[in-house]
Amino acid sequence: MIKRLFATCLLLTIVLIPSMRADEGMWIPILIEKYNIKLMQEKGFKLSAEDIYSVNRACMKDAVLLFGGGCTGEVISSEGLLITNHHCGYGQIQSHSSLQHDYLANGFWAMSKEEELSSQGLTVTFLKRMEDVTDKVLKGVTEGMDPTERDKIINSNISEINTKAAEGTGYSASVRPFYMGNQYFLFVNEIFRDIRLVGAPPEAIGKFGGETDNWIWPRHTGDFSLFRIYTDKNNKPADYSKDNVPYKPVYFFPISLKGVKEGDFTMVFGYPGTTFEYVPSYYIDMVKNYINPKMIAIRAKKIDIMEAAMATDPLIRIQYSSKKSGIANSWKKWMGEIQGLDKMNTIGKKQEFETRFMKWVYEDNSRAAKYGKIIPSYKELYSNMKDYSLVNSYTNEVFSGAEAVSFARSLRSLADLCENNASDDAVKSAKISTLAGAKSFFKNFNKATDKKLFAAVMKMYGENIDPKWQTQEFIKFKTLCKGNFQSAADKLYDQTVFADEAKYNAFVNSFNKSSVAKLKKDQFYLLANDANEFITNNVRGELIRINGEILKLNKIYMAAQMEFEKDKVFYPDANLTLRLTYGQVKGYKSKDAVYFSYYTTLSGIMEKDNPEIFDYKVPDKLKELYQKKDFGRYAQDGEVPVCFIANNHTTGGNSGSPVINAEGQLIGVNFDRAWEGVASDMAYNPDQSRNISLDIRYALFIIDKFAGAGYLLNEMKIIE
Repeated sequence: MIKRLFATCLLLTIVLIPSMRADEGMWIPILIEKYNIKLMQEKGFKLSAEDIYSVNRACMKDAVLLFGGGCTGEVISSEGLLITNHHCGYGQIQSHSSLQHDYLANGFWAMSKEEELSSQGLTVTFLKRMEDVTDKVLKGVTEGMDPTERDKIINSNISEINTKAAEGTGYSASVRPFYMGNQYFLFVNEIFRDIRLVGAPPEAIGKFGGETDNWIWPRHTGDFSLFRIYTDKNNKPADYSKDNVPYKPVYFFPISLKGVKEGDFTMVFGYPGTTFEYVPSYYIDMVKNYINPKMIAIRAKKIDIMEAAMATDPLIRIQYSSKKSGIANSWKKWMGEIQGLDKMNTIGKKQEFETRFMKWVYEDNSRAAKYGKIIPSYKELYSNMKDYSLVNSYTNEVFSGAEAVSFARSLRSLADLCENNASDDAVKSAKISTLAGAKSFFKNFNKATDKKLFAAVMKMYGENIDPKWQTQEFIKFKTLCKGNFQSAADKLYDQTVFADEAKYNAFVNSFNKSSVAKLKKDQFYLLANDANEFITNNVRGELIRINGEILKLNKIYMAAQMEFEKDKVFYPDANLTLRLTYGQVKGYKSKDAVYFSYYTTLSGIMEKDNPEIFDYKVPDKLKELYQKKDFGRYAQDGEVPVCFIANNHTTGGNSGSPVINAEGQLIGVNFDRAWEGVASDMAYNPDQSRNISLDIRYALFIIDKFAGAGYLLNEMKIIE
């Protein structure tokens, strides 16, 4: 019944798209021909749907890739060169950095393929094809079936579909739900494992403006980095080998130097992570008013401590740059999200919708029977969920915030092996892997900084979480140290093995069954294990149960919304699968008497220059190029363009996505959203939702004129 209803609503949606849509939505590539291509062409797009997605010939999808596990990248040369954001490559850049080779501060540029740096653990994924497999997934499922049996059949069907799709291909396959589980698509992917760092500008360019400018327009950040894909001699994925060769793509993006102007068509093609466009008001209220404020506060404290430490020592700056950026990104987004949701009165609008929805439901007895309990059930479920969700998030934030505590879990498996009289070989193997992990941990660990983090997060945990939701080990520890966590930290960090690499390595190397007793006296080990057990035994199970009930309700609610609003265009929420969004280059009104233009220039960087502030210290070489007006072929009207904005609907995961013009040429690299529209994960604001992109001309200018790596441009197809 729901499936038939969905199909009917989808048909209506397709028919009504041309006359109904704004530039909102994250669209499924395989359905562009039916959904969107006519509207795209009306907006200026000059190519066909098959130029975007095809299984019969090379097309844009063959050049777009999932970079790592949460960003997008695109191939820009015939030799496997790819571009993504600086912040997407940041972890790899940081991992290669040291005081002797500070690639964060100074940048990195390989002047030949031999100088490119292997990025261990990094993968890139290309979509080979996708397919609607809804009927196959729901084979054997009947209306009214026991939910457990239903899930069992669906999971079995999905497993069979994945196995058959990947068998004998060398590809991976996964089935993903869309429209809250009302539709399913199969994705067949090819994953490459030998990825090497080619180039990255210094932080003073790649992160110019730092956290102050993050999520803000106007923006002047050269947020890009370059990597290269390597394969075996048959152009197939392979583990790293010096014998591997550059990847030969079936398609790569030509690059346009023509630039952009207001009103130009733009398309963003990438892997958006997660959106929540169709959730009830209770979800938004829980996140906005209950969880995010507390999470913002604890992250603000952690950021303050890290930034203060980073300002004192270049090594600490290298060690904590990536950590701080990861924490700060969500912290600032949450603040903007709250403001945006308030400004749009999103909760009030959702409540108004729910009132109209329920009125419609009760106008028909059959609808009342099917949908009458949806909104009341949501109210009850989210009322029960909010404490569990907060405790889960906050506890993890606290006990991972003090890294020595979090690292204490590293010996849990070794202790279990020894207690259970595992074989000598098993214990030896565990020691080897444990020591390997420790090397990576201590490379980016600073004891003095972590002491301060420990004292701060423990204090906030004690003050902001109801004692009934605190771990028993924490309560005992708090009583023992009389709430003086800094004084306790000064002692504990000298006693524990988890804050000193030499002590830790010696302890692991000599670890045996008798070592377990000593381990269980370590306060960090006790805190870490008790937190893990508390979440497992008292929080996670109930959270999973409630979330499971919500997911079942979401499926019904999604179908009901589509039945209720037959004239509305529905696009699926983002779920880290390949999507496209399109719109136009466009400025916006920020507030009364403040209107922002659609682009920024190198002159704006010079205006922000402040040698006293790390995030605004412009490199001397860049200032020299500016003063000499040595802009090469990358200037427009005497200025080097840096960034531009458009009204493409993007989210996390779209970082690094190609921004494409009407001719299918690369004009930019997406990297952020404007503050006023950052709430678009839950409510798109057409007046102010703007994606921020790096102008590709600025990237080429930096590669060529600043870095002196212009040889890389010889690989590219550049359209003057």
